[in-house]
Amino acid sequence: MARGSHKVNPTVFRIGINRTWDSRWFASDRDTYISFLKQDFEIRSYLKDQLKLAGVAKIVINRSIKKVLIEVYVAKPGFAIGKSGANIANVKKYLERKYKMDFDIKLLDVKKPDINAELIAQSIAHQCENRVVPKLAVQKVLESVEESKAVEGVSIWIRGRIKGVDMAKVEKYSWGNVPRHTLRKLIDYAAIEAQVPRAGKHGIKVWVNHGEKSTYIL
Repeated sequence: MARGSHKVNPTVFRIGINRTWDSRWFASDRDTYISFLKQDFEIRSYLKDQLKLAGVAKIVINRSIKKVLIEVYVAKPGFAIGKSGANIANVKKYLERKYKMDFDIKLLDVKKPDINAELIAQSIAHQCENRVVPKLAVQKVLESVEESKAVEGVSIWIRGRIKGVDMAKVEKYSWGNVPRHTLRKLIDYAAIEAQVPRAGKHGIKVWVNHGEKSTYIL
């Protein structure tokens, strides 16, 4: 008898081995936990929207009793800071006013944006939304990754009504080796959606194999 497949998020699968949590805090009771969790989702959504031009790769939230430290990894820090620091100052002011807590936002530069799964997915999504054929968008990414020689492999899946066809399908592209179940391999993973004109939503998934490393470094 055939068995159904079981899909596990590659990042969650490796927590405690070579990945760690992106939300780092302790809740004393159930209600506090629910409140903090909801806030984390809202904060991440708001930051990704406000700092979209900066290329947000990762957001780490650390909480203390009365203060929230947010580490935002971006590809273009200048876009996040804004003129004379106005942009990031407005973001901080909004969060403090909404959640009635002190916020400290730390911007960190992504050293190699061309091999970061989240930024790769964002790049492909942006090109698809500008009516670039997915295959061409992916080819540019694969060429860039191959030239970097810093990873062992990359896998990209795009699902949707590609080129406006009536039925949704999945197109899969890969380079090198990306083992999904080898825990000692550090697999960077991202999944986002692109709203493509006249073709609806496209789901984009990216896996990047960084090889055997003890910790994940952006």
